[in-house]
Amino acid sequence: MKVIPLKQGNYTVNPKKKFTLIASDSTAAGTKVAIQPFVVVTENDYVLMDTGLNSSQEEMPPVVACLENENIKPEQITKVLISHLHKDHIDGMGYFSNGKLMDSFPNATIYLQRRELDFALTQTENPSYRMEMLQQLAKLPNVVLLDDDQGNITDGITYQVSGGHTPFHQVFWVKEKEETIFYGADNLPQQNYLKYPLAFKNDFDGKKALESRQEWEEEGKKQNWTVLLYHDLENPIMKF
Repeated sequence: MKVIPLKQGNYTVNPKKKFTLIASDSTAAGTKVAIQPFVVVTENDYVLMDTGLNSSQEEMPPVVACLENENIKPEQITKVLISHLHKDHIDGMGYFSNGKLMDSFPNATIYLQRRELDFALTQTENPSYRMEMLQQLAKLPNVVLLDDDQGNITDGITYQVSGGHTPFHQVFWVKEKEETIFYGADNLPQQNYLKYPLAFKNDFDGKKALESRQEWEEEGKKQNWTVLLYHDLENPIMKF
């Protein structure tokens, strides 16, 4: 397998969930995060893990340019795996033309958790969500709404509803031959989250997210997982 980080850049984010792109050497105040979806290339699939941010909403999302920089066309993506529905993880799904959502990945099957969508649609005053995207997302013909707490997408791709960061946040494993790639999304967004055993207040259930991280670290070390870190500023890929 091959893993390709698609780094949009480093951002500051304020309490109102406004993301501002910063230069790599910036000393700007505020919480700093990277935004970087991943492509996992297997024998049979080009798998996209989350889709990044799109501040414009009326232009092609940055993730498409990131793909093209890697000589991958968006039409080559066969599966899109969505961890949760915060705007910095799903806005790259498309852009709006005359009020209609135009799918960035027309040949892909998009997998998201039905209960996560139901919850997100109630969060009309929460700036972490973009309602116009959510309202049209599930209407795309290539969306599959997952209902179970865990299951298989293919023989080599599995998911599990972890909760933690959001009520129905989900994580993914991609396995091929002797290799396992793990994507913990915003329950494990940065390597530092493993160094400090903290329950974070910005999580829906910080204690559950912490417990999951500890379990994944133990299991991952036994099985030598490759771990994808969506918000890590310096090291998007690590080995347990």
